Amino acid sequence: MKKFLIIISIYFFTTISAFAEFSFTFEWGDIKKCTTGNPNKVSNPIFNLVDVPDGTVELRFRMKDKDVPNYNHGGGKIKNYSGETTIQPGAFKYKSPCPPSGSHTYEWTITAIGDKKKKLGKAKATRLYPE
Repeated sequence: MKKFLIIISIYFFTTISAFAEFSFTFEWGDIKKCTTGNPNKVSNPIFNLVDVPDGTVELRFRMKDKDVPNYNHGGGKIKNYSGETTIQPGAFKYKSPCPPSGSHTYEWTITAIGDKKKKLGKAKATRLYPE
């Protein structure tokens, strides 16, 4: 029984830590200021990636306004991902943050995809706009 608990503990710890490592930060960059509630179509923010899972061949990006979660800001994909740690503007277009009053909290989600469309990991980061 003791060996079983040790094996389960090791498995659980390594599984959790494998997903916990993938993370990122982002900067809005030089997008046109928008506070009208009518987003612009703009280039992606600058993404700085950390510990993207091994075997990742595609990255999927999606932005959500945490204050208006039903609004679809879109996102994009980077197919043929080859290990870059910085994703510069111009990789894809999306609907910019554009709260009608005050600041909103925006959340980007990046999903790492491997061969045969297998999901290898997911990371999220949030930021206010305007800051």
